[in-house]
Amino acid sequence: MTRCGVLLPTFDPLGTGEPPPVVAAARRAEALGFDGVWAGDHLACPAPGLDAPSCLAAAAAVTARVTLGLSVMLLALRPPAWAAKQLQTIEALAGGRLRVGVGLGGEFPQEFAAAGVPVHERGRRVDETLEVLADLLGGRPVRRAGGALGDLDVPALRPAVAAMPPIYVGGRGEAALRRAARFGDAWLPMWLTADEVARRAERLAALAQEHGRPRPRLALLVGVRVDDDVAAARDAAAAHLRGLYGLDLEAVERWTALGGVAQVAEHLAAYVEAGVGELILMPLGAAPLAQYERLAEVRVHLGLGRPTVSADQEGARA
Repeated sequence: MTRCGVLLPTFDPLGTGEPPPVVAAARRAEALGFDGVWAGDHLACPAPGLDAPSCLAAAAAVTARVTLGLSVMLLALRPPAWAAKQLQTIEALAGGRLRVGVGLGGEFPQEFAAAGVPVHERGRRVDETLEVLADLLGGRPVRRAGGALGDLDVPALRPAVAAMPPIYVGGRGEAALRRAARFGDAWLPMWLTADEVARRAERLAALAQEHGRPRPRLALLVGVRVDDDVAAARDAAAAHLRGLYGLDLEAVERWTALGGVAQVAEHLAAYVEAGVGELILMPLGAAPLAQYERLAEVRVHLGLGRPTVSADQEGARA
């Protein structure tokens, strides 16, 4: 069955000045039956935002069932040893529930400058980190010379993970497909049509075969706003995208699910039919926990879950 998760509200794209309700969102997502919660990762972008690994650690502490994923961790911004320590920590708190999404970033060069990382080296840094990540997470020393990462001399890091968490490789282009074929357990693009996902999945399968690996699973990150008033849904999504990415809705609207429950479910169903085995839904606009309630309805409409008790119904029963 297709898995369905939600992005945690770790950013403040609307400039409310309020702390993002990460802990409450993690609890509510689990109560509503979602399969996973995910955190986006940026050091510096147009919206104020919290540190993604810290948010997943907080979510791990208040949940027991949902998987916890990075969508996606910008590995190039971090020394490999620190990235591994952050991941080991989440895994220790989450007990086998970690999912490691990785990607390049680069749309905000200022965060690479802030980290002291040349933005043009991000692809090499990600690949070189992925080459040693299993050893780092597994508690094995890593020593290698040269490359974009420079000389590495990392002692055994503890606590080692008991099993390597699944790697989700983000990105849409050929380089991302090659990276997913080589390293990924899943491919995690965004902003593609269902037909484009299916076509690129065929290319991914051919590339994976060159490495003697099975084709990675297909996952997809989708921006969503559920509102029976489509104009209101568009306005909410537009404000969110401007605040978070400095992006106009018109540039990505055809890949964004907007409207009532049935409309959003129809949009997502096309991806399920194209072979996507995991949907990661990014609620757009204000009141993300209220959007979780509506997205739970979408999930049921898609046949991916059972009806759940809403927060209002829980309050009425109390």
